[in-house]
Amino acid sequence: MTPRPAAGRAGGPTPKRGPRRVQGRSRPARRRRRWLHRTLVGLALAASAAPLAYAARHADALAIETIAVSGHARMSQGELLGLLAPLRGENLLDANLDGARAALLGSGWIREAALRRVFPSTVKVRVIERSPVALARFGERLYLMDADGYLIDQFGPRYAEIDLPIVDGLPAPAETDDGVVRDRRTALAARVVAELAADPALAARVSQIEVTDPHDAVVLLSGDPALIHLGETAFAERLRAYIDVAGAIRRGVSSVDAVDMRFGRQVFVRPAALDGMSPDRR
Repeated sequence: MTPRPAAGRAGGPTPKRGPRRVQGRSRPARRRRRWLHRTLVGLALAASAAPLAYAARHADALAIETIAVSGHARMSQGELLGLLAPLRGENLLDANLDGARAALLGSGWIREAALRRVFPSTVKVRVIERSPVALARFGERLYLMDADGYLIDQFGPRYAEIDLPIVDGLPAPAETDDGVVRDRRTALAARVVAELAADPALAARVSQIEVTDPHDAVVLLSGDPALIHLGETAFAERLRAYIDVAGAIRRGVSSVDAVDMRFGRQVFVRPAALDGMSPDRR
């Protein structure tokens, strides 16, 4: 009796599946070995890095020796380094740069500041200063003010070379919470200054700007006691128009208190008091 062929291909040998089952069972073992190797290497690196990190944070070579400041024009190098003095001698890795930046921004002149570490022992500092555009008057005091209404510093002898128009009619500093005069009147004064800045010769003639009415900027020119009402637009155009007709106005009205230039070709003139004495405007 002839034996029957084994299961598989007709007349072929029985397939050998054993080796494939052995290979399949070996893969998890290899993965476990790789994971164990990586874990051991990682632990070894961490163990060796900890002493290095400790040594780096306590190395005298990383003590801050140089603080390089740039971008300043109004504040002196000494003033800025004084604000940054707590950094000197600190470890470069641990130095509180955020605290140093906050100290810089605490100065009225500094609008923005950026600090960065430069190994092995230097901190580089870049500052952007505020630019005053006017002198804000509150009672008997004058303050340097930027275009955003920020009160930079009280005006005094150290700023004697700064020649800017005085702005009256702003809300008192006590009404603000962070040294910024946020008000429509501040915005009006800033627009007047910005527009006149395009004509330096014209801007140089302006001595005062009154913004009590947020819809009407009133200007005083040097050597001219007349209050010039310019409204809230076209400041330079209206001021030039006044200068063109000022002579004719003086010939018709000997003592002028105010001139209203808000109505195009129509110019309204208000004479001074009958005794010829106009109120003190400055």
